[in-house]
Amino acid sequence: MNVLVVGAGIAGLACARELVDAGIPARVVERGRVVGGRLASKRLDGRYADIGAAYLTADDPSFRGRLDGWRIAGLARPWTDTLLAFDGVGATPHPTTGPMRWSAPGGLRSLAEDLARGLDLTLDHEITSLPAQSDPIVLAMPGPEARLLTALAAAREQRWSPALAAVLTYPERVWADFHGAFVNDHPVLATLCDDGDRRGDRAPVLVAHSTGAFAQPHLADPAGAADDLATAVAELLRINDKPHVYVHRWTWAQPEPRTGLFAQEGNVYLAGDAFGRPRVQTAWLSGRAVARAILQRTRQRTDPLEN
Repeated sequence: MNVLVVGAGIAGLACARELVDAGIPARVVERGRVVGGRLASKRLDGRYADIGAAYLTADDPSFRGRLDGWRIAGLARPWTDTLLAFDGVGATPHPTTGPMRWSAPGGLRSLAEDLARGLDLTLDHEITSLPAQSDPIVLAMPGPEARLLTALAAAREQRWSPALAAVLTYPERVWADFHGAFVNDHPVLATLCDDGDRRGDRAPVLVAHSTGAFAQPHLADPAGAADDLATAVAELLRINDKPHVYVHRWTWAQPEPRTGLFAQEGNVYLAGDAFGRPRVQTAWLSGRAVARAILQRTRQRTDPLEN
């Protein structure tokens, strides 16, 4: 058996890692030039800024163990359990406490790179049709992208919202210290993070994520939204300085949660963060669940007592 995993985001890498560690060959193919998917970091002026997932949280013991392993390796660190909440334009922010959020000093993509180490990985290669093979094929991607490759019902049923991520680089830090913020009932912004605080280097960099409604008309020209995003951040934090703005488009940013850990039809599996609350832990658990289902299938074929 040789498993094909399409997509080198956290779900695909977690799946391949689990298979390979159990002795099952797996090949990962990724259309992008780097691994990580929405566990993404962008290099700007010699520094990486996180532009996809804002942080990691863990309430599953196995994923907490994975985070602890990254902490011991120096790749991840506990960041904060307290963020601000802005309830509407012009509202005074208030602190909100939740689970511990984890960040990565080297950028969140460094965690994906760690998972990918030693895997049979092909980058910058797009698969436009599924190969005719009886071995398992894992589609670790949003359902709308999987629909281009398969008629899997679960792929058709997924619903996603877009987002724009803006990296705002200022001449110096001119805002009051904060970690990050939820921006509620705002026409432009959904979240805002102090990337210098998140990464621990105090760089004068903020990362804002837009609402889906704001992003939708700007998907064809995300750079055209830079001024509106910068203005919204300036009004929220009362910043007068003008930043350099880089805008990244996420066409499939936020899924509506689905039930189950993954979907399967025949030898084709669909994994990702749509199977549960949309966060990194969900994607990791989904990919690992697919791998364990494939391993169970392998044992049933090789051990007649399992049938």
